Amino acid sequence: MQFVDLNAQHAEVQPELDAAIARVIRESAFIRGPDVDAFEAGFASLMGIRHCVSCANGTDALYIALRSLGAGPGDEVVTTAHSWISTSETITQTGARVVFADTEDGYFTLDPADLERKITAKTKGVIVVHLYGQAADMDGIRDVCRRHDLWLIEDCAQAHLATYKGETIGTMGDIATFSFYPGKNLGAMGDAGCLATNRDDLAEFATLFARHGGKGDHKIEGICSRMDGLQAAVLNVKMSRLPDWNTARRAAAARYHQHLAGLDGLTLPPERPETRHVYHLYVIRTDQRDRLRTHLQSQAIPTGVHYDRALPFYSAYDYLGHQPADFPNAHAQADTILSLPLHPHLTEDEQATVCDAIRAFFG
Repeated sequence: MQFVDLNAQHAEVQPELDAAIARVIRESAFIRGPDVDAFEAGFASLMGIRHCVSCANGTDALYIALRSLGAGPGDEVVTTAHSWISTSETITQTGARVVFADTEDGYFTLDPADLERKITAKTKGVIVVHLYGQAADMDGIRDVCRRHDLWLIEDCAQAHLATYKGETIGTMGDIATFSFYPGKNLGAMGDAGCLATNRDDLAEFATLFARHGGKGDHKIEGICSRMDGLQAAVLNVKMSRLPDWNTARRAAAARYHQHLAGLDGLTLPPERPETRHVYHLYVIRTDQRDRLRTHLQSQAIPTGVHYDRALPFYSAYDYLGHQPADFPNAHAQADTILSLPLHPHLTEDEQATVCDAIRAFFG
């Protein structure tokens, strides 16, 4: 059993992938080229948004988004205490100061009330993360941003085509960022990423900044962050499958919900009302997390912990001097979360094995 079965995914699309990769090699279209152009147009259409700007990876996408919105020294940017470090490290890399806010209990996403408490005269914007495939409380977060005149970045690395009250995640802020790391709902065969926005000015700056400030006439100093032609070709093949793969993820999550419901000491992931969770990860909670993980490992069932602590408590942020009481939800969640195997090709028999082992553990 695989936590994420990329071999099964590859087998589903192998003939098309082989042909697409062979074409890129034959045409030497390794940097930008027709496949990258086709990806940008196709992903923008899939999202229902005006602009898609491709780049090298999801972390670069966040940095480019921050630079596009003018984040820099003297600014503060508020983000969630529970995420992968890309979300926060890119804030620091612009020269701005990262400010963490707590998560909502249960949903793992940014708490609008604590977000508002963290706003100061130096706050310029917010990065919201749609973690695990679950949409954050966008009504509450957008309301805070509007009232305080803050820009909003959506980190959609784990939430490709998730929805919130009928709106596609990634279309609700000023700009959105995506990762296409191989294990994502839509994954390349290496690193790749993009930005999505309805704002012409942000798309223009992001395009320039990601490509050395322009080719021929360097209008600004930029960076080198390009999606290569091979990754674009892979993503173009897989992109048409994304809606069906998300549906398969939701079906697998429903089976977990059905077979694990009612176990004393186990909390299943809730789905926010009026949203469509795309289950990049299926994250349960239990005070016996480490014992349960050892039990599952003894039966060759892989698991993950995403993530082992809240961001403010990594050594990189010791300088902020935070205590657990500053982020009670995010701190408590980190000690109890466990990610179960979930991917579009997970079989019902494999899920039965996982569920039987968990039920046996809880008696």
